[in-house]
Amino acid sequence: MAKAGNRIIFSLECKVCKRRNYSTTKNKRTNPEKVKLKKYCAFCRRHTEHKETK
Repeated sequence: MAKAGNRIIFSLECKVCKRRNYSTTKNKRTNPEKVKLKKYCAFCRRHTEHKETK
């Protein structure tokens, strides 16, 4: 059975409308900085930058 370790679950928030649309995981040890991704926002109806939040 796999152990939890350094992997955390976090949300991605749209920078335009400030809604949390996605949740994903990352390894805190290998990626300590905050994640920024271009994702589709269903509320804005376009691709926008999404930033990591708790």
